[in-house]
Amino acid sequence: MRIILLGAAAGGGLPQWNCGCVNCNAARAGRIPSMSQSSVAVSADGENWAVLNASPDIRYQLAATPALHPVGPRQMPLRSVLLTNGDIDHVAGLLTLRESQPFALYATAAIHEALADNPMLAAVRSDLVPRHVVALDQTIQLAPGLSATLFAVPGKVPLYQEGEVVETGLVGETTVGVELSANGRRALYIPGCADMPDWLKDRISGADALLFDGTLWDDDEMIRMGLGQKTGRRMGHMPVRETLDVLADIDVERRVLVHMNNSNPLTDPESAEAELAGARGWHVGRDGMEIEL
Repeated sequence: MRIILLGAAAGGGLPQWNCGCVNCNAARAGRIPSMSQSSVAVSADGENWAVLNASPDIRYQLAATPALHPVGPRQMPLRSVLLTNGDIDHVAGLLTLRESQPFALYATAAIHEALADNPMLAAVRSDLVPRHVVALDQTIQLAPGLSATLFAVPGKVPLYQEGEVVETGLVGETTVGVELSANGRRALYIPGCADMPDWLKDRISGADALLFDGTLWDDDEMIRMGLGQKTGRRMGHMPVRETLDVLADIDVERRVLVHMNNSNPLTDPESAEAELAGARGWHVGRDGMEIEL
């Protein structure tokens, strides 16, 4: 299995266009690497690819990834796109992929419903891009030799669907993880997760690779930095500081943090937090990072 991180940042990327925090200014100045928004490409044979989450930066990401370049006038190695939730930073890139290019679109019924409620997404033609509804714990083929199973993880509905009361620990079709299998290898992609119950730890155990929610280092970091009024848990993300402890003894060959917010000190490779994560066995995801299993 071959995995390419197309984008390692959370919504807004790094630098975020309207943010003058330390990390964003450092990225603008070239002192730390910039990051585009969350998306991953996966293949079992290096020729046929699936993309997990269509980030708003997908056009740039595809251009920067030779494995996903066209192989003919209108021939692409892209076979499918799979969505793990309906968040804008995971679905807005579908509008870029509207250019009369066939591929299959997979998501749960709840995520497809959110897409159907947006008339603009009708530009992604259903005759070229069939929308396949995937049930939880149903195994599907994303590309030749590459299978995927969606499973519920604790989370919440997208921001644009929130009401007055928001439940951040929903376990259902709105926020899912993906279990990928190819050539005897198993990887899990969970870019959004609000909690780590024992049953989820059991599912992760024994995987060859885990790509996991690294949105915020501390639950209250955005509030402390004056960047917002929400905690990480309120946004549906458990803090990395806690993840390191909760998954310390889990049996996973390779651990990678993805979907990092611009406020997260992990975005600075020289930070104490990045050093600590590395010492605890975690890799900090970067745009273009490749994982071969």
